Amino acid sequence: MLLIIGTIRLPPDRLDKARPVMERMVRASRAEDGCLEYSYAQDVLDPGLIRVTEAWRDRTVLDAHFRSPHIADWRATWPELGIGERNLVLHEAGEAMPT
Repeated sequence: MLLIIGTIRLPPDRLDKARPVMERMVRASRAEDGCLEYSYAQDVLDPGLIRVTEAWRDRTVLDAHFRSPHIADWRATWPELGIGERNLVLHEAGEAMPT
């Protein structure tokens, strides 16, 4: 399993404009084969900080995700939404275990 964990930042005054765009991205990603988890969450203490959590079955499905039309559409909106700072890290994980 592959995990992508991190953050993106946008101006807080653009959150209302960004929400429907992010919602489309999340819905399309969750519908992909091999997507185990995909979410964006606004940080409660830092309104312009969006926390990103993704889990993918393997590298093949993640590579397909990176080539998907909805990724291209999402990336095309970044300048308009003011998304500049991105800090996303890919981790390889073993079997999921309950805590």
